[in-house]
Amino acid sequence: MTKDTTKTAETGKFAADRFQAAVGEANERTKVAVEKSTKLFEEATELTKGNVEALVASSKIAAKGVETLGQEAADYGRKSFEEASAALKSFAEVKSPTDFFKLQSDYVRSAFDNLVAESSKMSEAVIKLAGEVAEPITSRYTVAAERVKTLAL
Repeated sequence: MTKDTTKTAETGKFAADRFQAAVGEANERTKVAVEKSTKLFEEATELTKGNVEALVASSKIAAKGVETLGQEAADYGRKSFEEASAALKSFAEVKSPTDFFKLQSDYVRSAFDNLVAESSKMSEAVIKLAGEVAEPITSRYTVAAERVKTLAL
């Protein structure tokens, strides 16, 4: 072989080696990128699954709480109706206007006090329920924020 042919062969081999190294490096980078993307996709899927589970848990708590509040409101309504009925019967048995106004005043005061107490009780129950409903979502938000922060690094 001549000197030029040898030099051309060496240059060709060098170029082929460089090309093969570049292709190998590109393949390695692609492999790493695919693995990272797959991991990110899996993490996103897990986050979404956890978020949906938190939403379902929150909805169940809300439904049960609304049911309980509705039952308590019905019980209060039934109790108020019974008290009003009893008061009306006692009004019918009154002998004087003075006794009538006293009974009426006592009933109105009692009904008002009961209404205030029930309103306070219901307000506290609604506030407590709101906290219970928000808890699964708040906890999930904290977990999701940490995972996203970890993935971003």
